[in-house]
Order: sequence, then structure tokens, then C-alpha cells
Amino acid sequence: MEQQLDYAAVRAAADRIAGAIRPAAVVPAAEGVWYALEYLQHTGSFKARGARNFLAAHHRAGTLPDAGVTIASGGNAGLACAWAARAQGVPATVFLPANAPRVKVERLRGYGAEVRLVGDRYADALAACEEFAAGSGALASHAYDHPLIAAGAGTLLDEIRAALPGLDTVVVAVGGGGLFAGIATAAREHGVRVVAAEPENSRALNAALEAGRVVDVAVDSVAGDSLGAARVSADALAAARHGGVRSVLVPDPAITAARRELWEEHRIVVETGAATALAALRTAPEPLGERIAVVLCGANTDPGDLTAPGV
Repeated sequence: MEQQLDYAAVRAAADRIAGAIRPAAVVPAAEGVWYALEYLQHTGSFKARGARNFLAAHHRAGTLPDAGVTIASGGNAGLACAWAARAQGVPATVFLPANAPRVKVERLRGYGAEVRLVGDRYADALAACEEFAAGSGALASHAYDHPLIAAGAGTLLDEIRAALPGLDTVVVAVGGGGLFAGIATAAREHGVRVVAAEPENSRALNAALEAGRVVDVAVDSVAGDSLGAARVSADALAAARHGGVRSVLVPDPAITAARRELWEEHRIVVETGAATALAALRTAPEPLGERIAVVLCGANTDPGDLTAPGV
């Protein structure tokens, strides 16, 4: 099924997932700043949008096999894929490294997924997933690098605009770039600026912009569990090359401080990846905009380090 990432794809995604996802809540945080509470989404992250769009598009096209869908991901993408597959009534087979946290394994099984533990690295799980897809006929999904996944994520931008008239800037964390690519595609249609926030030591998009092509990067960040992609998608790089996009790198201490600020000031618990967007706003040397939405994109995290006595 041929797909491309453009605003028409984002609008088509919005039609497919309407009624199946939770519309984004946008709340005031400070003068000129609002938070988009996407961590309230099904499965605890924005990934539900892309997963639902991916499977719905294949279902409508008659290309969703009886063998269901498969993905290599123990994180938010795997949870979203399992959730969307259950809603579509097809099997989901999720591959994880054998050392994946038990809580993630159990949550995936709670969504009805078959979980297969392979090797001790993501690459091992990915190879097994690809072999399974080839042998079983299951539809292979991806955590971020697919136009349908990115277009689904991009539906968030129009929801933010509807809730926040006059929006001029949106700040979004970037890992592999699915959320960024979708949001930037929709934002360009409306003249909204996008700030792409990455940890200093997990900078796949920033490095690709610097090199002029997609490159592999090392990942060594407190936010590496969710923003730890070794390379950004080609769609994300293409979106970042347009005007109105600014790449910002954030040090780990600022990410940790932003996550704690969200807890202490608002009792919001998010992943370090989601806090990276707020950290970019806090560390920017000059104002990023006048009406800014900061996307808090996921909350699949252990809040123990925020609520521990004496911390």
C-alpha cells in the first residue's frame, strides 16, 4: 500500500481514528504557555494515534492479514500496537529482548498480545520480528518510521490548534521522529513553528541536519529509554529541512529538572522523554514564541523517584 506523508495523509488519519482516540486536552501552564496532555491518551502515549491509523488504513484497504500485526518494541509503540490490534480484532505478536522489564511484558499480555522474548538487544528482537513476519504473513509495523504512523501522530497538531486559537509554536520531543514528522507536516500547513527538542547525547535529528543525511548516533541520555533511536526517519529529516523548524539540544540535568517541575508544580508524572520538550522551553536562550504549546507525549514511567519520601 503506497503511502506518503503530507497534510492530506494527516487529515485522512484524523478521519480514520475519530472516536477511537482521546482528543488532546490543552491546559494553561504559565503566561503564554500551554501543555498538551497527550500522556492521557490510550496506552499512556501519543503512539496510540499512529498504531490505530496504521491498522485502520490496512483494514480499509483489505491488506490486514488474518495473521495480524507484529512489531519489535517493548516500549510505547509495542503497547500501542497491541491495543490497536485488539480493537481491530486481529492478533498482535510483539518481540522484546529477554531482559525487558516484566511490567511491560505483563501489560502487553494484558492487551492480548503474544509476547516473544528473544536475545538481549533490540536488534535481536527486530531480526526475529522480521523473520516472523516473512514466515507467518503478519503485517510488520514500526515504532516510528512509516508514513501512516507519523500521519496518525500528526493529528495531534490540529487538535491543539482547535483548543488554542492563535497557536504560533509547538515544542515536541524527538526520538526516531514519528511524532515530530507528523506534527511538523501539519504545522507547516498552518504556519505554526515547531521546536524539535532532543537530549544532547541522543540527537538523531540534529545530527542528520548537520550531516545533510540520516546518520547513526550514539545514545547516552537519561531520556534514552523513549528518545533513544539511533537514527531518525527520512520523513523527519525532510520535515525538519522546511522553514519554521528549530532544532534544540537539551542537557540531561535540565530534562530531569523539567520532569520534577511538572510533578512539583502540577502533579503531572511523565517520562523523561516527554519532559525533554519542557526542558527545551526552559533552557532556550530567547523566547520560542508568544502562544506556545508544549507536548507532554507519554507517561509510561515509574513515578517512584518523584514520590519517594525526602526526595
